Amino acid sequence: MTPSPVHISAAQQAGHLRWLHEVTPLPTAAGREGAVIAWMNRWLAERPDLVCTTDSAGNLHIAFRSHPKDPVSGPPVYFTAHMDHPAFVIERVIAPSVVQMSFRGGVMDEYFVEAPVVLHTKSGTHRGRLAGTVEHVPGPFKHYLAEFERKVPDAAVGDVAVWDVGAPSVEGDLFHTLACDDLSALVAAVAAMDVLRADGPRHDVRLLLTRAEEVGFIGAIAAARDTTMEPGSRVIALENSRSFPESPIGGGPIVRVGDRMSVFSPALTDAVAKRAEEIAGGASSVTASQKLAELSKWRWQRKLMAGGACEASVYCALGYECTCVCLPLGNYHNMADLENVQAGTNTTPPRVAREVNSVCDFHGLVDLLVACGRKLPAGGALTDRFDRLWGERAFVL
Repeated sequence: MTPSPVHISAAQQAGHLRWLHEVTPLPTAAGREGAVIAWMNRWLAERPDLVCTTDSAGNLHIAFRSHPKDPVSGPPVYFTAHMDHPAFVIERVIAPSVVQMSFRGGVMDEYFVEAPVVLHTKSGTHRGRLAGTVEHVPGPFKHYLAEFERKVPDAAVGDVAVWDVGAPSVEGDLFHTLACDDLSALVAAVAAMDVLRADGPRHDVRLLLTRAEEVGFIGAIAAARDTTMEPGSRVIALENSRSFPESPIGGGPIVRVGDRMSVFSPALTDAVAKRAEEIAGGASSVTASQKLAELSKWRWQRKLMAGGACEASVYCALGYECTCVCLPLGNYHNMADLENVQAGTNTTPPRVAREVNSVCDFHGLVDLLVACGRKLPAGGALTDRFDRLWGERAFVL
C-alpha cells in the first residue's frame, strides 16, 4: 500500500478499514436508514467534540462544537454522502414465511428472478428468495413477493431486506461488500473528520449524511430547500460511481467534473483537483510529452462519470457551489456482469453480487478529503496558472 501523503498512520488506516467492514454490510434502504444512523450515533458518542443535529428530513448534520484556535479562513466546507442503498422494504405480511416488499432503487428487472435475499428483523436475519412480482400496486416502486426458508414470526411492515451476497472480504486490493454505494464514501467522510479532529489549522469542516438518495435525491433536495447547509458553503459530495475502462478501479479516487445530468461548479472542482495534484506531486494523467513511469505512486483521476447521477447536481441546481469526489465501483448496484447483461451478450443468467471498491482508492479518498479539510484554495487554480503562463510567454506574440 502506498504510504499516505498527508501523514495518516498505518494504525489509523487499519481503523478506517475496520469501519468499512462494519458499515458496508448494514441493512439500509431509502427511508429506512436506521442501522446506519445507529452506527453513526455510536461513533459520535465517543467523540464529544462533535455535535450532530437532524433536519426536517432526518438528514444528519455533524460539526465541531468549537472552531480551531487558528482556523483557515473561508466559508464552511462540507463533505456529504448518502446513507441508503438499493434494497427492499416490507409493505405487507402475507403469511408467516411470505411477505410483499417494495424495491427502492435502480436495478434491472433481470436480476430479480428467484434472487436470494436476507430479511433483517428484530429477531435476526432470515434467508429466502424472490417468488415473483406483484402487479398494479400504486406508487413509484416495484413490488415483489419473497418466500423464506422458515417462518418469520416477527416480520413487520418497514423491515429491510437486502440481496444475499455474503459477508465483506478483502481479496488483494479489492474490497467486496454489500453496499459500497454510498457507505464506503460515508466511511471515508467520517474517517477524514476523525483525522481532522487532531489537526492544527483547518477549515470549518462539516458532514451532511443524507437519506433516500436512491429514489431521487429526496434527502438532498430537502437539505437544500431547508438550507441545512449554511448558504455560501463549499460542498464536496462523495459518491461511488460505476467504473468503466477509462475510470478503472484501482486508478485512485476520482475528482468528478460532472454526471449524466450536469457539470459541477468549475472553480471548486479545480480547487479539489489542485489539492490532488499537490499531494500526488503531479497530474492525474500523463501528457503527450511524458512517460507513464512519471506518474505519482499516489494515484487519482479526473473524469466526467456520466454513467449515473449524484447529489452534486442537486446542490448545484439549488444554489450551492458543489463538486464531487467518487470511488470507482464494480458490480454497480449489486449487478454482476452488468455490461454483458445490458448488451444481451451474457452467457449465464444475471445474478446479484457484492459491490467492489479498491482499498487503495478508499484510503486515497480519505487522504484527499483530509488535504481539502486542511487547505482548499478560495478560487480556481487555473486563473493563477494562466496568469503565470501569460507572464512567462506573452512575448511570443
